[in-house]
Amino acid sequence: MIQASHFARLLSANPFFAGLSPEALANIAEICQQRRLKPRQVLFLKGDPGDGLYAIRRGQIRIGTTDAVGQHMTMSLLGSGDVFGEIALLDGRSRTADAVATEETEMFFVPRREFLHLIGREPSIAIQLIELLCERIRNMSERMEDSAFLPASTRLARRIVMLVSDYGAEVHVTQDELAALTGVSRETVNRQLQQWKRVGLLSLGRSRVMIHNIDGVRRLAQVEMA
Repeated sequence: MIQASHFARLLSANPFFAGLSPEALANIAEICQQRRLKPRQVLFLKGDPGDGLYAIRRGQIRIGTTDAVGQHMTMSLLGSGDVFGEIALLDGRSRTADAVATEETEMFFVPRREFLHLIGREPSIAIQLIELLCERIRNMSERMEDSAFLPASTRLARRIVMLVSDYGAEVHVTQDELAALTGVSRETVNRQLQQWKRVGLLSLGRSRVMIHNIDGVRRLAQVEMA
């Protein structure tokens, strides 16, 4: 089991917990629990009790859902540094989606009951949680705006840029997942990726996309380059 002091260092590097006082980080670390998942192992399913918050140390988690006929829809891909489960952390209601590891994944878990007791003593943690929720709402609004006004190719390029920023030039993602994340059909994703492959922007492997010219993809995504 990872010691509390090591957990505190992991927390301080996490975007959600960064900026909290050393005392607050130490208090959160005291209630953290370590979790490890194998590839394709289920963390929780839609409807399961919402018992706490998760933060990924390394690996990847697919957030999605399954319809009545068994079709899977990917809502988000989360990686190192990402925090999820904050809605269930606050209201304690059932999970709104499935969470499944796509690769070997290590994370830490913050139980809801202990966390609620903690934020009663540490208001700064509550403020940080509110900021995270506001950021999620802004991101959802931006995605809705993209879906309404941007062409499919631009939306796909933007999604790839975001994935590259999280996972590097080799992104492990299926074309079905890219389609769900972008809000277009798989056929549209495949056609566009093949076109970008022909001009040398990227290459394709099994359930992965290797980016060779990220600046070119950023231009297609209409994203400003540093």
